[in-house]
Amino acid sequence: MSTRRIGVIGGGIVGLAVARELGRRDPDAEVVVLEKEGRVGAHQTGHNSGVVHAGIYYRPGSLKAALCTRGRALLRDYCAERGLPYDECGKLVVAVDPGELGRLDALERTARENGVPGLRRVAGAGIAEVEPHAVGLAALHSPATATTDFVAVARAYADDVVAAGGQVRLSTRVTGIRRTATGVSVATPAGSHRFDRLVVCAGLQSDRVSRLADGRDGPRIVPFRGEYLTVTAAKRDQVSGMVYPVPDPRYPFLGVHFTRRVSGELEVGPNAVLALRREGYQRRDVSAVDVRDLVAWPGFWRMARTHWRTGLTELRGSLSVAAYMRTASRYVPAIGPSDVVRAGAGVRAQAVDRDGSLVDDFRIGHEDGITTVRNAPSPAATSSLAIAEHVVERMESHA
Repeated sequence: MSTRRIGVIGGGIVGLAVARELGRRDPDAEVVVLEKEGRVGAHQTGHNSGVVHAGIYYRPGSLKAALCTRGRALLRDYCAERGLPYDECGKLVVAVDPGELGRLDALERTARENGVPGLRRVAGAGIAEVEPHAVGLAALHSPATATTDFVAVARAYADDVVAAGGQVRLSTRVTGIRRTATGVSVATPAGSHRFDRLVVCAGLQSDRVSRLADGRDGPRIVPFRGEYLTVTAAKRDQVSGMVYPVPDPRYPFLGVHFTRRVSGELEVGPNAVLALRREGYQRRDVSAVDVRDLVAWPGFWRMARTHWRTGLTELRGSLSVAAYMRTASRYVPAIGPSDVVRAGAGVRAQAVDRDGSLVDDFRIGHEDGITTVRNAPSPAATSSLAIAEHVVERMESHA
């Protein structure tokens, strides 16, 4: 009897978590990860703020809510087992205007329904007891919100895949996918691979690679660059954990915030600026192919017509550190434009439907031996082990 071969396209944290779970569930299977870059975690995994979310924001009953809650606990235990950094430094979500208090109330109801551990409401005077330099009218304190090094976690997942007898093939770009009488054939520049089952976890390229598999056009990825500032050493101790704004419920983005990294650095960001290249981490990065894809998607224009004012505000913050910090300094006034320097950036793979709506929940499909993860933005890294469980269980149920 031949060994069952399962392919996973994508060596980011979600693809590697799925490959690891496949190896755990079926030790006799041969699991092969195909990653186009020369290292794992090269894009979204390696360009985020490292926050391990506790489930404050996500609609109760959604995949995000369920998988974030379970994923955080699984990730915490995994980091402890593997000796990976994991710092429960806690988070404050702060309302600074009276108009935000109703949204804070709604957020508290969501967080409590999601079972966020240790959550408590903090009055304005109590904010300084958690973060001495933060200000506001009221806040939610989430002591279980943590930070980690997601690239280190992804590498550990990859080690687990190999230790279980699987393969992680780097610098292997997928150029074609077709179903055959015996399974799925995946083409690469170095040749074809035959698999019995296939999982697509292609991140910023998820729509394109998924379309190779099932021919479906949508949702499309609209890339948003998130830029970070680093607080200088002299002001780094002004925030001990994280300070977040109350998010705008119209958007899946959480707003510019302060985050203590496991490295000890204090970051401000990210913003959310339309990117003209899917894997472009500088403002000057432009891809003609990516721009053509963007403008050809009706959902992009519908989204733009609805949200152009917010887009201009984000662009101003991108071009001016002073404008960027005007928002951030409302929460920690002691840190201003002269206390930060420009740092790195990430690109968020934001799926947008044909009608222009921003896809908020994880979107995962299964058909004829192929599983496609079409939308897995934050908190996908937090949820990676739980997403892997969900994907593999669904694959087994569709076998």
